[in-house]
Amino acid sequence: MNKIGVIILAAGKGTRMNSDKPKVCFELAGKSLIQRVVNTALLLNSDKIGIVVGYKKEMVIEAVQKQPNIIFIDQETQNGTGDAVKSTKPYFNDFEGTIFILCGDVPLLKAETLQSMHQKHIITKAKCTILTMILEAPDKYGRIVRDENGEIKEITEYKDASEDIRNIKEINTGIYCFDAKELFQALDKIDNNNAQNEYYLTDVVKILYSQNKSIVSIELQDITEAAGVNSQEQLAELEKEYYNTKIHP
Repeated sequence: MNKIGVIILAAGKGTRMNSDKPKVCFELAGKSLIQRVVNTALLLNSDKIGIVVGYKKEMVIEAVQKQPNIIFIDQETQNGTGDAVKSTKPYFNDFEGTIFILCGDVPLLKAETLQSMHQKHIITKAKCTILTMILEAPDKYGRIVRDENGEIKEITEYKDASEDIRNIKEINTGIYCFDAKELFQALDKIDNNNAQNEYYLTDVVKILYSQNKSIVSIELQDITEAAGVNSQEQLAELEKEYYNTKIHP
């Protein structure tokens, strides 16, 4: 049976929230953002959940209901998403199975969406499955770049993208599932030679493609599921959406 692990990225401050409180500790409909993401992870029957913490980590830890399969992993310096995921390697060192990467500030993602990703991941024997969206105005999201055969060959961050790539409307939601061993092997090969001098998790995709490893995607139809919280105004909008649909846990 394929084991499931989850890594939740929750180390950032969230400067646009205009508060000293960590962004993931803000509440949506009475529950912290991070707890909502954890609840979704638990619905996957996850064997292990690793939450990457950093800024005011004690507050983040306090905002999560304790579970025996949850561990908190300290990212001492926020040096990019790739560095954050790499910091969990000791916890997942002997893990064999699928690892989901989730964002601690994306509270309305449904477990059913992740289950669909996992199903495709297993059926296709993919090494990486990416949740993508098509947006008419894709703004500053990372772009999904495909080869002449329609296969995903890389994800290019907006700041590193040419004008042609910025015209691509398929974007990266930041939600993935990986073969655990392939993920950490590829992470050992990434560098910070980019516009932000950070270690991008997205560079793993380019590495897997160069190794002829299978990369597949699922297109998300309801874009509110992947909506992140970057300001208190956005939080209010998502809370309104939550109450309007009443379909989220």
